[in-house]
Amino acid sequence: MAIHEILEVPDARLKTVSKPVVDFNDELKALVADMFDTMYAAHGIGLAAIQIGIPLRLLVIDLQPEDPDAEPEACHEHGGHHHTHQPTKKEPRVFVNPEILDPSEEQITYQEGCLSVPEIFADVDRPGRCRVRWQDVDGNLHEEEMEGLMAICIQHEMDHLEGVLFIDHLSRLKRSMALKKLDKLRKAA
Repeated sequence: MAIHEILEVPDARLKTVSKPVVDFNDELKALVADMFDTMYAAHGIGLAAIQIGIPLRLLVIDLQPEDPDAEPEACHEHGGHHHTHQPTKKEPRVFVNPEILDPSEEQITYQEGCLSVPEIFADVDRPGRCRVRWQDVDGNLHEEEMEGLMAICIQHEMDHLEGVLFIDHLSRLKRSMALKKLDKLRKAA
Protein backbone atom coordinates (compact mmCIF):
# COMPACT_ATOMS: atom_id res chain seq x y z
CA MET A 1 0.00 0.00 0.00
CA ALA A 2 1.41 3.34 -0.98
CA ILE A 3 0.27 6.86 -1.67
CA HIS A 4 1.67 8.14 -4.94
CA GLU A 5 2.22 11.66 -6.13
CA ILE A 6 -0.59 12.81 -8.42
CA LEU A 7 0.59 14.41 -11.65
CA GLU A 8 -0.69 17.93 -12.21
CA VAL A 9 -1.00 20.10 -15.31
CA PRO A 10 1.09 20.91 -17.28
CA ASP A 11 2.85 17.53 -16.79
CA ALA A 12 3.18 16.12 -20.32
CA ARG A 13 2.50 12.56 -19.09
CA LEU A 14 -1.16 13.51 -18.59
CA LYS A 15 -1.41 13.75 -22.40
CA THR A 16 -0.41 10.08 -22.82
CA VAL A 17 -2.86 7.65 -24.42
CA SER A 18 -2.91 4.70 -22.00
CA LYS A 19 -2.34 1.10 -23.08
CA PRO A 20 -4.74 -1.80 -22.42
CA VAL A 21 -4.10 -3.97 -19.35
CA VAL A 22 -3.12 -7.48 -20.48
CA ASP A 23 -1.79 -9.03 -17.25
CA PHE A 24 -4.43 -9.65 -14.59
CA ASN A 25 -2.00 -10.47 -11.81
CA ASP A 26 -1.00 -9.55 -8.26
CA GLU A 27 0.89 -6.54 -9.59
CA LEU A 28 -2.38 -5.19 -11.00
CA LYS A 29 -4.16 -5.73 -7.66
CA ALA A 30 -1.34 -3.95 -5.81
CA LEU A 31 -1.57 -1.03 -8.24
CA VAL A 32 -5.35 -0.81 -7.70
CA ALA A 33 -4.83 -0.76 -3.90
CA ASP A 34 -2.28 2.05 -4.27
CA MET A 35 -4.66 3.99 -6.51
CA PHE A 36 -7.43 3.80 -3.89
CA ASP A 37 -5.00 4.87 -1.14
CA THR A 38 -3.85 7.80 -3.27
CA MET A 39 -7.38 8.83 -4.24
CA TYR A 40 -8.74 8.70 -0.67
CA ALA A 41 -5.72 10.60 0.68
CA ALA A 42 -6.47 13.38 -1.83
CA HIS A 43 -10.25 13.30 -1.10
CA GLY A 44 -10.92 12.31 -4.68
CA ILE A 45 -13.83 10.37 -6.10
CA GLY A 46 -12.07 9.04 -9.18
CA LEU A 47 -8.50 8.38 -10.34
CA ALA A 48 -6.98 7.06 -13.57
CA ALA A 49 -3.66 5.19 -13.47
CA ILE A 50 -2.01 7.82 -15.70
CA GLN A 51 -2.62 10.40 -12.94
CA ILE A 52 0.05 8.57 -10.93
CA GLY A 53 2.22 8.22 -14.03
CA ILE A 54 1.20 4.71 -15.10
CA PRO A 55 -0.19 4.63 -18.66
CA LEU A 56 -2.61 1.71 -18.27
CA ARG A 57 -6.34 1.68 -19.04
CA LEU A 58 -7.33 1.43 -15.41
CA LEU A 59 -9.63 3.59 -13.26
CA VAL A 60 -10.83 3.56 -9.70
CA ILE A 61 -14.00 5.37 -8.63
CA ASP A 62 -15.71 5.81 -5.31
CA LEU A 63 -18.43 8.42 -5.22
CA GLN A 64 -18.25 8.50 -1.40
CA PRO A 65 -15.34 10.56 -0.11
CA GLU A 66 -13.42 9.24 2.88
CA ASP A 67 -14.37 12.28 4.92
CA PRO A 68 -18.04 13.33 5.00
CA ASP A 69 -16.96 16.98 5.34
CA ALA A 70 -14.58 16.88 2.39
CA GLU A 71 -15.35 18.94 -0.67
CA PRO A 72 -16.19 16.59 -3.51
CA GLU A 73 -13.22 16.20 -5.86
CA ALA A 74 -15.23 16.31 -9.01
CA CYS A 75 -18.64 16.47 -10.45
CA HIS A 76 -21.00 17.79 -7.83
CA GLU A 77 -24.33 18.46 -9.38
CA HIS A 78 -24.98 21.73 -11.13
CA GLY A 79 -26.33 24.20 -8.63
CA GLY A 80 -23.97 23.02 -5.94
CA HIS A 81 -26.04 20.23 -4.35
CA HIS A 82 -23.44 18.05 -2.72
CA HIS A 83 -24.17 14.36 -2.95
CA THR A 84 -21.39 13.71 -0.57
CA HIS A 85 -22.30 15.03 2.84
CA GLN A 86 -24.05 11.95 4.13
CA PRO A 87 -21.39 9.64 5.58
CA THR A 88 -22.02 6.34 3.84
CA LYS A 89 -19.90 3.29 3.48
CA LYS A 90 -17.30 3.38 0.76
CA GLU A 91 -18.21 1.82 -2.57
CA PRO A 92 -14.90 1.32 -4.31
CA ARG A 93 -15.20 0.29 -7.96
CA VAL A 94 -12.45 -0.74 -10.36
CA PHE A 95 -12.67 -0.48 -14.13
CA VAL A 96 -10.06 -2.20 -16.28
CA ASN A 97 -10.02 -1.52 -20.05
CA PRO A 98 -13.37 0.32 -19.90
CA GLU A 99 -15.32 1.24 -23.05
CA ILE A 100 -18.40 3.39 -23.46
CA LEU A 101 -21.24 1.99 -25.56
CA ASP A 102 -24.15 4.10 -26.86
CA PRO A 103 -23.92 7.32 -24.82
CA SER A 104 -27.28 9.13 -24.54
CA GLU A 105 -28.13 11.99 -26.88
CA GLU A 106 -29.26 13.97 -23.88
CA GLN A 107 -26.45 15.90 -22.22
CA ILE A 108 -26.22 17.11 -18.67
CA THR A 109 -24.02 19.84 -17.25
CA TYR A 110 -21.95 19.16 -14.16
CA GLN A 111 -19.39 21.28 -12.44
CA GLU A 112 -16.28 19.12 -12.61
CA GLY A 113 -12.93 19.23 -10.92
CA CYS A 114 -9.85 17.04 -11.11
CA LEU A 115 -7.00 16.05 -8.80
CA SER A 116 -4.61 16.85 -11.69
CA VAL A 117 -6.05 20.39 -11.99
CA PRO A 118 -6.30 21.27 -8.29
CA GLU A 119 -8.82 23.82 -7.00
CA ILE A 120 -10.29 24.50 -10.45
CA PHE A 121 -13.96 23.75 -11.18
CA ALA A 122 -15.84 24.31 -14.42
CA ASP A 123 -19.09 23.28 -16.09
CA VAL A 124 -18.77 20.47 -18.62
CA ASP A 125 -21.56 18.98 -20.76
CA ARG A 126 -21.57 15.21 -21.19
CA PRO A 127 -24.08 12.48 -22.02
CA GLY A 128 -26.25 11.90 -18.95
CA ARG A 129 -26.36 8.12 -19.49
CA CYS A 130 -24.08 5.56 -21.06
CA ARG A 131 -23.52 1.82 -21.16
CA VAL A 132 -20.08 0.85 -19.95
CA ARG A 133 -18.25 -2.41 -20.59
CA TRP A 134 -15.16 -3.19 -18.55
CA GLN A 135 -13.11 -5.94 -16.92
CA ASP A 136 -12.49 -6.45 -13.23
CA VAL A 137 -9.09 -7.17 -11.67
CA ASP A 138 -9.52 -10.87 -12.47
CA GLY A 139 -10.27 -10.15 -16.13
CA ASN A 140 -14.02 -10.92 -15.99
CA LEU A 141 -16.19 -8.86 -18.33
CA HIS A 142 -19.00 -6.62 -17.02
CA GLU A 143 -21.54 -4.33 -18.62
CA GLU A 144 -23.77 -1.78 -16.91
CA GLU A 145 -26.00 1.16 -17.73
CA MET A 146 -24.77 4.21 -15.81
CA GLU A 147 -26.45 7.52 -15.26
CA GLY A 148 -26.09 10.79 -13.41
CA LEU A 149 -22.98 11.30 -11.31
CA MET A 150 -21.60 7.82 -12.04
CA ALA A 151 -21.94 8.32 -15.82
CA ILE A 152 -20.25 11.72 -15.60
CA CYS A 153 -17.47 10.45 -13.40
CA ILE A 154 -16.64 7.44 -15.55
CA GLN A 155 -16.56 9.62 -18.69
CA HIS A 156 -14.29 12.11 -16.92
CA GLU A 157 -11.92 9.33 -15.82
CA MET A 158 -12.01 7.61 -19.23
CA ASP A 159 -10.96 10.89 -20.85
CA HIS A 160 -7.68 10.55 -18.91
CA LEU A 161 -7.02 7.28 -20.76
CA GLU A 162 -7.01 9.28 -24.00
CA GLY A 163 -4.81 12.03 -22.56
CA VAL A 164 -7.76 14.43 -22.22
CA LEU A 165 -8.48 16.60 -19.17
CA PHE A 166 -11.84 18.14 -18.30
CA ILE A 167 -10.46 21.61 -19.05
CA ASP A 168 -9.86 20.44 -22.64
CA HIS A 169 -13.66 20.46 -23.03
CA LEU A 170 -13.80 24.19 -22.27
CA SER A 171 -13.59 27.06 -24.75
CA ARG A 172 -10.05 28.35 -25.26
CA LEU A 173 -10.88 31.46 -23.25
CA LYS A 174 -12.33 29.55 -20.28
CA ARG A 175 -9.46 27.11 -20.38
CA SER A 176 -6.81 29.81 -20.32
CA MET A 177 -8.67 31.57 -17.49
CA ALA A 178 -8.72 28.31 -15.51
CA LEU A 179 -4.98 27.75 -16.05
CA LYS A 180 -4.19 31.37 -15.07
CA LYS A 181 -6.21 30.92 -11.89
CA LEU A 182 -4.32 27.70 -11.11
CA ASP A 183 -1.04 29.54 -11.67
CA LYS A 184 -2.13 32.28 -9.26
CA LEU A 185 -3.18 29.72 -6.60
CA ARG A 186 0.18 27.95 -6.92
CA LYS A 187 2.11 31.21 -6.54
CA ALA A 188 0.04 32.10 -3.46
CA ALA A 189 0.79 28.70 -1.95
